[in-house]
Amino acid sequence: MTHHAWISSSPAELAAAFDAEHQLLQLHNTVNERAICRKYSRLVKGAPAAYVHQLAGELLLTYAHRWQAYELIAGHKQAYQDLDEEKLEHLGQGISSWWSTDAFARTLSGPAWRDGLAADALFVKWARSPDLWWRRAALVSTVAFNMRSQAGVGDAGRTLLICSMLADDHQDMVVKGLSWALRELVYFDRQAVEGFLSEYGPLLAGRVKREVGNKLRIGLKYPR
Repeated sequence: MTHHAWISSSPAELAAAFDAEHQLLQLHNTVNERAICRKYSRLVKGAPAAYVHQLAGELLLTYAHRWQAYELIAGHKQAYQDLDEEKLEHLGQGISSWWSTDAFARTLSGPAWRDGLAADALFVKWARSPDLWWRRAALVSTVAFNMRSQAGVGDAGRTLLICSMLADDHQDMVVKGLSWALRELVYFDRQAVEGFLSEYGPLLAGRVKREVGNKLRIGLKYPR
């Protein structure tokens, strides 16, 4: 396959080639699967954003290669910058597990929010969703603001906006997402987190108070 395979192949054809290589793997693990993803990222490096979005859509909706589709977009500057709220919701359709939701929120929706490609209202909408996975996605998306290793510079306002909406949601996946969101904010604004615990304490699940309290006291989720 040529370095510029996108020139002679449709997105559907390239997605089919991707899937064929994936099926030929003797060992399906993160290292081997990511190697294929990196290969195809190189092949479409010079492709237009629309082409990469179509390829990602084929990978996601036809072949169920979810995180690979997200990484292809995240790794293509123009395709990433072309994200908007409609595209994010399209790419997030079908999230239905811990891993699929977090892959979406950590790779695409959180960074897009951080970088101004999506407005606060979108994540407020998700936080109000009857679907627990969209509620978790809203929380996990805040991590992008507060994770230093991912270019986060802190944003207590947006983080606590979503956390306050879900303070009394005791569904396990939401509780874990709320704990994570608050713990990531501690580095940038521990006073804001302490204030949140004080204000919303009666509503919060015990897990949130315990884990975030540990983070505030000893810098760890769990005592050693």
